[in-house]
Amino acid sequence: MPNTANANAKPAFRNIALIGRYNTPQSAEAFYSLGRFLQSRGCEVCIERETAQSSGVSEIVAADYSAIATDAHLAVVLGGDGSMLNAARNLATSQVPLVGINHGRLGFMTDISIGNMLETIGRILDGDYVTEERTLLAVEARIEGRSTFSTMALNDVVVNKGAMGRMIEFTVEINGEFVYDLRSDGLIIATPSGSTAYALSSNGPIVQPGVPGFALVPICPHTLSNRPIVVSDRSIIEITLKRTTDARLHYDGQLHGDLHEGESVVISRAPHGSIFLHPPGYSYFAMLREKLHWSGIL
Repeated sequence: MPNTANANAKPAFRNIALIGRYNTPQSAEAFYSLGRFLQSRGCEVCIERETAQSSGVSEIVAADYSAIATDAHLAVVLGGDGSMLNAARNLATSQVPLVGINHGRLGFMTDISIGNMLETIGRILDGDYVTEERTLLAVEARIEGRSTFSTMALNDVVVNKGAMGRMIEFTVEINGEFVYDLRSDGLIIATPSGSTAYALSSNGPIVQPGVPGFALVPICPHTLSNRPIVVSDRSIIEITLKRTTDARLHYDGQLHGDLHEGESVVISRAPHGSIFLHPPGYSYFAMLREKLHWSGIL
């Protein structure tokens, strides 16, 4: 049941944006249910424009990300981790806090179950929540010192082989110091948030979100002694393509495009992080136990 004890109290967040990617009838009803509940608590509610179009929600005012960044005090993301990643990239510079409701599959970042959605959001409106800042990556592609592309990523940046399926070769420098020349299927640069994503499936370490570091995780290296390492998140990491006929750059699972010999990818800590709100009693390690099926205490 939703929290009604403080229904007449002033909410901790007045203007709230709803964001998601799902286009099923169930997701549309979830948006309507959440919107009605927030309005009953005295909140102004809008829905991100593409979310409204894909879900068919038409009875809530639609707004683009620029308006949400300017006006919203909180963004509620209803979906999976992909929806959370997209929202985080779009709202990082505005510092709009994010809270995630799991309407996807695994949900490392969307930690509120849809069955407890109204009750938990009600407690957050009452000011009962935990705040956590997550680091983002700034990524820039360069050719002969000229910038050709830049973006941010919450999870990871990946340089990997393309459709031809051949190994690529590249050099890695950290703060201008040569680290290694690597032949592999690619390299993942992961934040602590991204350490439980693609990096984990490539035998990378799990890094607690508060740790100020990035994980460099080779993908199927030719030399097996090339192991994952963790470096300071104040490092500037430069990957330069040495030999390749087909390489690509991805960020948070999104494809930027092809990379070519001599092209570099420079990765550093972004000037802004994302602010996550968690429900009362949130535990990162309890989340890992649940999602990764670790055994509990007997």
